[in-house]
Amino acid sequence: MSLRQEFAEIQVVLFACLKRGDRDKEDRDRTLSAFFILQNVYAVCFFHQVIKTCKKMGIQTVAVHSDVDANAVHVKMADEAVCVGPAPTSKSYLNMDAIMNAIRVTGAEAVHPGYGFLSENKEFAKRLAAEGVTFIGPDTHAIQAMGDKIESKLIAKAAKVNVIPGFDGVVKTAEEAVKIAQDTGYPVMIKASAGGGGKGMRIAWNDEETREGFRFSSQEAASSFGDDRLLIEKYIDNPRHIEIQVLADQHGNALWLNERECSVQRRNQKVVEEAPSTFLDPVTRQAMGEQAVQLAKAVKYSSAGTVEFLVDSKKNFYFLEMNTRLQVEHPITECITGLDLVEQMIRVANGYQLQHKQEDIPINGWAIETRVYAEDPYKSFGLPSVGWLSQYQEPLNLAYVRVDSGIQEGSDISIYYDPMISKLITYGATRAEALARMEDALDNYVVRGVTHNISLLREIITHPRFISGDISTNFLPDIYPNGFKGHELEVDERRELLASAAALYITTQLRSQRVLGNLRHWELCLELGEECHAVEVTKSGNVCTVEIDGVRLEVKGQWNLASPLLPLTINGTNRMLQCLSRDASGRIVLQYLGTLFKVRVLSKLAAKLNSYMPEKVPEDTSSILRSPMPGTVVAVSVKPGDTVAEGQEICVIEAMKMQNSLTASKQAKVKNVHCKPGETVGEGDLLIELD
Repeated sequence: MSLRQEFAEIQVVLFACLKRGDRDKEDRDRTLSAFFILQNVYAVCFFHQVIKTCKKMGIQTVAVHSDVDANAVHVKMADEAVCVGPAPTSKSYLNMDAIMNAIRVTGAEAVHPGYGFLSENKEFAKRLAAEGVTFIGPDTHAIQAMGDKIESKLIAKAAKVNVIPGFDGVVKTAEEAVKIAQDTGYPVMIKASAGGGGKGMRIAWNDEETREGFRFSSQEAASSFGDDRLLIEKYIDNPRHIEIQVLADQHGNALWLNERECSVQRRNQKVVEEAPSTFLDPVTRQAMGEQAVQLAKAVKYSSAGTVEFLVDSKKNFYFLEMNTRLQVEHPITECITGLDLVEQMIRVANGYQLQHKQEDIPINGWAIETRVYAEDPYKSFGLPSVGWLSQYQEPLNLAYVRVDSGIQEGSDISIYYDPMISKLITYGATRAEALARMEDALDNYVVRGVTHNISLLREIITHPRFISGDISTNFLPDIYPNGFKGHELEVDERRELLASAAALYITTQLRSQRVLGNLRHWELCLELGEECHAVEVTKSGNVCTVEIDGVRLEVKGQWNLASPLLPLTINGTNRMLQCLSRDASGRIVLQYLGTLFKVRVLSKLAAKLNSYMPEKVPEDTSSILRSPMPGTVVAVSVKPGDTVAEGQEICVIEAMKMQNSLTASKQAKVKNVHCKPGETVGEGDLLIELD
C-alpha cells in the first residue's frame, strides 16, 4: 500500500502515525519489547510526544529532569524518572556523568536526546556507544561533521551542495573578523561554529558592528555550546529560510520529506513555520531535496535530520546548516506526510530499513505551527517573561489542532530554560483552512500568569503580506519598523470591543445584584486609551443592545462569568474574547483579536467626578535604567562618576542563553549602580541611575 493510500485512511484522525500490517507489528513488538528510552528534554517542553510514541510502540520510558522540573508533564508521563541535578543546565541536562549514571541505574538501553542540550553532542553519543547504549540519532561522525559549521560547509561543497560565500576557517580575534568582513563585503553574518537556535549569531553592517558582534557571539557560543569558535560568511539580505526534512537508515537509504518554511523569525529564532512553502515550485523543491539527500549520504547519515537553506528572491538556494536531531517544528511535516518521525527514528536506531520510497512521500494538505512563548512581544518582538501559570487551557476542543507542550496549569516558567510554552499546530486541506484554524486556536488559547506572545502570533498570521506568502527573514522588522504595538483597531473593531465591555459590565452588575429593580436601560461612559465614549445599553435575556456614536450593536452570549473564554456574537459575527480581569471600579481587561485592551466602564456621574481626579505623573525613564527582562547580569561597564554617551553600553543581561546589551538613552553622569555581575535581576529592577 502506498503512503498516499495510507494517509487517506488516517486523515480523519489527524496526527496519527503511519499504519502497517500485522506481521510488521509483530516483528516490531518482538524486537522492541525490552527497548527503553531515556529522555533528555529540551527546556522540559514537548517531549511527552516522544513518550506518547514509545507507549504506542510498547516501549517503556525513563525521564530525566532537574530538581525544579520534578513535577513536569514528561516526568509524570514516563514509567520512571530520575533527577540529574539542580536547575542550572550545566549541573543537570548538560551533566553527562549524571545522565550516564541514570542510564546505568535504570538499565535503559537507548536514549532519545530531544531537541537541544546534548542532542548534537558527539561526546555524549560516544559515551553511550562505549557502554553499549543505543543513541536514537545519527552516529558520532555525522554529529561532528554537521555540528561544526566550518567542517559542514566544506563537506557540503564537496557534495556539490550550494553554499554561501565566506571565510571557511575559524575567526580568532575581533580585528581578524573585521578584516575578513571587509574582504567578504558587508553585510556579513557572524555565527558560532557549534551553534544553533539563533544563539551566537550577529549581523554586522560595518567594522564597529563586527567588533561588537564578535564579542557577543563568542560569549553566547561559549555559554550555550561550550565552544566559542566563530565563522563569518556573506549575509544574504532579505532571504527566505526554508529547510528540508531528511530521513535516512543504516543501509544507505535516504529520503527527503518535503520542506518547511521558517522565514518569520526574531533574533534568528523561528516564530511561525508552515509546510509546504508557498514559494517553492516542484522543480526547486526537488533540487533542494536532492541536495539535502546528497549531503546526508556524504556523511553516512542515519536518522531524522534537517538541512536548512537560505533562498533568495530568484529561488537560488544556499546551504545554511544541518541539524542532526529532531527539529522543534517537525510536527508540520508529520501532518502533510502522515509519518511519525519519532517512530521512524526509533525504527532506524534499531536497524530497520526505511519503509518507503521517495515517490511514496506526499504533500497532503497544509500545516501551520506557531511557537507560543512566555515573552513580551512589545519588547524587541519578545523578551523573556517568567512566572507561575495561574490558569492554562489549550484549545484542544477544536478540530485539527495539536498542542505540543510540557507544561500544565500551575507550572513555573523560570529563567533557567527556553521560554517556549508550546508548539501550536493546525492542519487543513488548504493553507487558508489551516490559517483560519490557527486564528481560532489562538483566540481559544488561555495563558495566565505570564506575559505571552499570542498577540504577535495572531497579527502575523492575519497580516495581508503573510496571507499572500510575501515573507522573508526580515518580515517582522519590515512590518513593524518601530516595534510591535499590538492590534490597531479599525473603527468597527473599536465599537465591537466597547460594546462587548459594556455588555459584560452590565451582565456582571446584574449578577451581583448591584443594580436593583427592573431597570433595563443604562447610560455609561467607556474609556479606551485617551478616548471617552458615551454608550447606551439595553438588555433582554442574553442579548445586549449597545449604541455607540449613533451606531447600534447587538451583543449576544451565554455570559458564563466563571469561564476565561467569552464567546460572543456581535451583529451576527462570532467572536471569541477573553476576560482577564474586572474590578469594582469598572476596569476591565479584555483579550480581543489576540491583543489585550484595558477598558474602563463608568456611570455618567462617576465619569463626571473622575475628571476632577489628579493624573499620575509618569516616571522619568531617561535618568534610570531598568532591566527589560528577568535574567543574570553578565557585565557592568560603568561605575559611579563615569560620564556615558548616548547609546553607550552600560551593562549586559543574559536571559535564556541570549545576551542583551543595555545602553544609555542620553549623555549623562552615572549617579548610582545597583547591580553587579552574577546577580539575578527581575523585570523592572533598577540597575543604573544617571544624573
